[in-house]
Amino acid sequence: MTQSLPAVSTPRGRIALGASIAAAFAYLWALLHAESQGAIGGLLLLAGLAMWGLRRLHWAEPLGCAASASPRLLGVGCALGVLALAAAFHDVHFALLLVCTVLLYTVVCLGLNIQFGYAGVVNFAGAAFFGVGSYTAATLATHTPLPHALVVLAGGVVAAVIGSLLIWPVLRTRGHYAALVTIAFGILFKSFLEVNDTLGGPQGLRIPGLDLFGWKLGDGFELAGIEVSFYANYVLLSLLLCLTAFVFVRRIERSWIGLAMDMIRTDEVAAAVFGVGIARWKVLAFTFGNFLAGLAGAVYGMMTGYVAPNNFTFADSLILVSILILGGIGNPWGILPAATIVLILPEKFQFIQEYRFLLYALLMIFILLFRPDGLLPRSVRNFFPGRAPRHAA
Repeated sequence: MTQSLPAVSTPRGRIALGASIAAAFAYLWALLHAESQGAIGGLLLLAGLAMWGLRRLHWAEPLGCAASASPRLLGVGCALGVLALAAAFHDVHFALLLVCTVLLYTVVCLGLNIQFGYAGVVNFAGAAFFGVGSYTAATLATHTPLPHALVVLAGGVVAAVIGSLLIWPVLRTRGHYAALVTIAFGILFKSFLEVNDTLGGPQGLRIPGLDLFGWKLGDGFELAGIEVSFYANYVLLSLLLCLTAFVFVRRIERSWIGLAMDMIRTDEVAAAVFGVGIARWKVLAFTFGNFLAGLAGAVYGMMTGYVAPNNFTFADSLILVSILILGGIGNPWGILPAATIVLILPEKFQFIQEYRFLLYALLMIFILLFRPDGLLPRSVRNFFPGRAPRHAA
């Protein structure tokens, strides 16, 4: 006999969920803090043993139910965990840069989740729309007096407008042909940047640091006599952007818009018979998703201070898709842990830096073979989101 966790609706169940969130971020702190390859390997072994123990004790499913029953607690816990990491690594540039990258890639993948997971629209050009946002920010911040808040917003708008034009040839194709259209756009985008001297050509462009209403994010600061890295500013902004995007995506999922998109993804013919506008909802999904990618790209470009065509290749688009598949297509909760795994582990394992794309390919093969629904599969849609689901006794 194994001891089960408390019921998810009890305070003890919520305490167990909170303790699990704290343990997960403590583990992430240890992973970011570890320097030697042996220590990193030991931490990975510890993670494997922990997952095995959860399954052995039959605690994995109750924790998942607790997270579903208390989404607000899960969201607040993750936000506090990110803030705790920012405080712990307040003067470590590289660790804070990794945290920012994970958060911004999460925003992009939330946009892809609307396209892939809700409406069933394929998009293998996520990095290209990410790059559209970065280059828009670089051009406007350098050559116009626009406030940087509007520059970031313009990055999302331009990416959405270009995406709304690309969706029309996608709508006229099906299956892998639609995927080829987005792949071709990503390749053409990179080639266009390389031959365009106005946009810096293959050398790229420099971007000034972000300045929001007098808050210069590119400058470090002191807090109670402690030096704080300027990346801490971008962690706060990236976290705010990630939380806003997450709430936006969840609102779509739980609305009639999300219901219409689910119908289209499941069966277009049946959806059309019942009067659902196939083209309208696909265009909306593509526009929303690319808007989020452009926003994240604008912030990322101004954070790094430099953009170049090699930062937005088809291989980078595959990284975004691999994050989405690993986390679980259609489930926004799985994106953050998947982005953490895909982005941080190769950075910590220095000896696989040159083979990271081989690692991603192998990871995708193993996921599709042994867990095709991802780490956190999307549950069956609750058509009455205001009503608490019943759990089996």
